[in-house]
Amino acid sequence: VQLQASGGGLVQSGGSLRLSCAASGSILRVNKLGWYRQPPGKQREMVATITSDGNTAYADSVKGRFAISRDNTRNAVYLQMDGLKPQDTGVYYCNPYPPWDSKTWAPYSWGQGTQVTVSS
Repeated sequence: VQLQASGGGLVQSGGSLRLSCAASGSILRVNKLGWYRQPPGKQREMVATITSDGNTAYADSVKGRFAISRDNTRNAVYLQMDGLKPQDTGVYYCNPYPPWDSKTWAPYSWGQGTQVTVSS
C-alpha cells in the first residue's frame, strides 16, 4: 500500500495543523502506522504510531501536543498538531511502522511528504 501525506503549511508558533495521509489501498492489514518527520539537516525520526486497534505512541518531544488517529473505512491516517514549535519544522511522512517489509526487509517508499514550517 502506498501512503501520501498532505496538509502541511506555514504556521506561527503555538498554532495548529492537521495532516492527512491517504492510502492507495486498504490499511486494515497494516497493524501499525506511523507519522515521521525529517527536520532540516537532520535524520528522519518517528513522531507517532497507531495500531489497528487504536493504541498510540508518541515521541517525547510531541507528547501532549500531537494526536494520531486512523480511519480504516477511509484508508486514512491523521496527525493533529497543536501547540506547534519552531523545532517541529520539517518534512512529514506517513508509512507503516517499522518502515520496511517484515518478510523481505525491503524499505517502503517515503513519497514526497508534506512540509511543515513553524515560524517563531
